[in-house]
Amino acid sequence: MSDTEEVTGEEVEYLVLNTCRFMTNISVPKIPDGEKVDFDDIYRKRQEKDLAELQSLIEAHFIQRKKDEEELITLVNRIVSTPGLRGAAASASCAAPQEEKERKEQEEQRRKQDEDAKKKKVLTNMTQQYTSGQKTDNRRAKRQTEREKKKKALAERKKPLSVDHLSEEKLKYDTAPLLVMHAGVNAEMNCDLMETRLRSGRRAKGRGKGKVSGRLR
Repeated sequence: MSDTEEVTGEEVEYLVLNTCRFMTNISVPKIPDGEKVDFDDIYRKRQEKDLAELQSLIEAHFIQRKKDEEELITLVNRIVSTPGLRGAAASASCAAPQEEKERKEQEEQRRKQDEDAKKKKVLTNMTQQYTSGQKTDNRRAKRQTEREKKKKALAERKKPLSVDHLSEEKLKYDTAPLLVMHAGVNAEMNCDLMETRLRSGRRAKGRGKGKVSGRLR
């Protein structure tokens, strides 16, 4: 140990404690019987021995400390002088922030994908509802057109009657086609009425099934 090295209070305390633990194993010398004992000499020798052991422990501590510092300096120089190790050290120091950044970017991307999927689903439902409404309107318009055609045909069949100048026999003869036409019109009206009732029954039945199936779900 060099004379210029300073010993801190913690190091001295550590070395003294180790010395005390080491000294507990030392046996007390026996005093010979019938001889005069110089206790001062025994105490002085004991102190000299303890001081020598403490000095040895302090020197061993600083030798090991110096060796550790030299190994640390060698390792640092090796890392600095080797590009691969220097890059690995830099990568290790930057790995944690980079991983956190990538994780946040992935979470943001997943959130945007979920929002896009929800918007797409809403638009699809709106499109389906609009298409269904258009089909219903088209069917209604088609039925209305067919009714208008029938009304127009019936209106064209109607003819103004002039019977004042006809005799009874002539009147019976001229009314025969009218009776036939009237029967045909009644038949068509009955057919239309039956068709309307059947359609209404199907719609009511379909709505009833929808309600029942909805309750079952």
